[in-house]
Amino acid sequence: MTDKVIENNQVMVMGEIVSDFTYSHEIYGEGFYMVDMQVTRLSESTDIIPVMVSERLIDVSEDYTGYQVIVSGQFRSYNRHEEHKNRLVLSVFAREIEFVEDIGENVKTNQIFLDGYICKEPVYRKTPLGREIADLLLAVNRPYGKSDYIPCICWGRNARYASNFAVGERCLVWGRIQSREYVKKLSEEDMEKRVAYEVSVSKLELPEEYE
Repeated sequence: MTDKVIENNQVMVMGEIVSDFTYSHEIYGEGFYMVDMQVTRLSESTDIIPVMVSERLIDVSEDYTGYQVIVSGQFRSYNRHEEHKNRLVLSVFAREIEFVEDIGENVKTNQIFLDGYICKEPVYRKTPLGREIADLLLAVNRPYGKSDYIPCICWGRNARYASNFAVGERCLVWGRIQSREYVKKLSEEDMEKRVAYEVSVSKLELPEEYE
């Protein structure tokens, strides 16, 4: 059961550790910590991706800033309560970490596969330059009745295809995790710069449901 569920949410990112470990929470005596990874895109720009790591997986008292790593795991979400409402917080949950000397050129440094269900009406729009975009929110099941809610963004032909998806349909998604800065208006005077994380979709399909 657990292995089957892990298959529906697979992430592999390669990059450089660019922060210290910060304490997140503890479950059954096991401490979990956050660390940021810088992952290079093919376009030479980069994404800063938060990774959640167990203290049993790595020595979190060490400073690994500047080290190159390959992280395999899952893309997870949880609701953090702030400002009288819940905010969706996303991170890569590390199952394996491998230290490497170098990450070769033209290597796929950022890959994700999700098998989940459309849980919100797709939002289809066009940019001022006419580029087609569709936003999806995918619910991906976890063991013990939990789910992760993963925002996905589709472009062009994929956006047109996704715009017709119905809530509750099962959907397979392949792509990469991206970080995007935006400004949140807190009041008339106050603005706050934040970072959103989402899956940039390269391929998606509605599978035939098996009996």
